[in-house]
Amino acid sequence: MRWGAHDSPEATVEDGFLRSKGLGANLVPPLSLVLDDLGIYYDPIRESRLERLIAQSLSLEPAALRRAEALRQKIIKSGVSKYNLGIKAALPSLPKGHRILVPGQVEDDASIKLGTSKWQTNSDLLVETRRANPDAILIYKPHPDVEAGLRDGGLSNEAAAVADIIATNADALGLLACVDSVWTMTSTLGFEALLRGVPVTCLGAPFYAGWGLTRDIAATPDRRTARPSLDQFTHATLIDYPRYYDPETGYPCPPEVAVDRLAMSKGNYSGLGLRLLAKAQGALSTYAHLWR
Repeated sequence: MRWGAHDSPEATVEDGFLRSKGLGANLVPPLSLVLDDLGIYYDPIRESRLERLIAQSLSLEPAALRRAEALRQKIIKSGVSKYNLGIKAALPSLPKGHRILVPGQVEDDASIKLGTSKWQTNSDLLVETRRANPDAILIYKPHPDVEAGLRDGGLSNEAAAVADIIATNADALGLLACVDSVWTMTSTLGFEALLRGVPVTCLGAPFYAGWGLTRDIAATPDRRTARPSLDQFTHATLIDYPRYYDPETGYPCPPEVAVDRLAMSKGNYSGLGLRLLAKAQGALSTYAHLWR
């Protein structure tokens, strides 16, 4: 969504990476938004404000890096992810061997349309992962929007046959704890894997590719020359770039508070409806001047 004000630069508004307890496709409002006056993080064709923040993160002070490391550990220990669906079902039985998690995506998502070339469907991704890893245990995790019947992204019969396990309705973070690596096109689950120290191979150009943190099969923008540490990258991506909204107080908050809210068992705010989203967008737009 494009946003602009009389004396403010036009910006693109999009969900942040710590989003909600529930799916955006179900109109569950986000607790974080990004306002990008240059591009947007899922579009590698043009520079984004996030890319500049990542490049600038190399000069962060030690205190800022300690905060980023503490935030990353807080996210890991609290079990917070993007959607926090609260899946309690037991994980499927996983065979022994080199396990690769292959996260499915919504195939008409903007990050797929803009950030992929050779491999553009979940079937493409799974077949290529098998070709490159003939002896690995492939665990395919369908995207929750697809599982809920809200978006498109099903597998062809050929692709489904190459997976050892199709982990329907499985907890993504539980799977991350059981695998040796992740192969993805542009899934945000690749970012969550990086936060948890799981190696990631990219067949597209997501916002976290091209910085030396991932194994990149597809081309990434030449302008991504910085080589940040994981904590520098975390600070740029989770502290500097998004703005967070506290549904308890109705005011902006730091990411640490947002993590606490998402980790709370009573923190399903879907009942507040889109009213929260409208309020959050209004509150966060106040801070657009920070990017001038």
